[in-house]
Amino acid sequence: MPELQHKFAASNGIRMHYVELGAGPLVILCHGWPESWYSWRHQIPALAAAGFRIVAPDQRGYGHTDAPEPIESYNIFNLVGDIVGLVNSLGVE
Repeated sequence: MPELQHKFAASNGIRMHYVELGAGPLVILCHGWPESWYSWRHQIPALAAAGFRIVAPDQRGYGHTDAPEPIESYNIFNLVGDIVGLVNSLGVE
């Protein structure tokens, strides 16, 4: 099994860190609070082996992704915008 690739993308005004593995239809794995991409470490290889392109980001404020200071930066519109921007940066519709 290939190693996880650690990458960064510009998304919704922040720099997002994510890991990627596999090829095929895109699956985005979003962690909860207070976790990171690492929460999915066991599922990523299994899903990639099943024929999916897996992307697991550190969400806004976690891990190696930017953490804007204002609390208002963490509303649901920004969190969704981050994922939409990530998908766009990956060249997937």
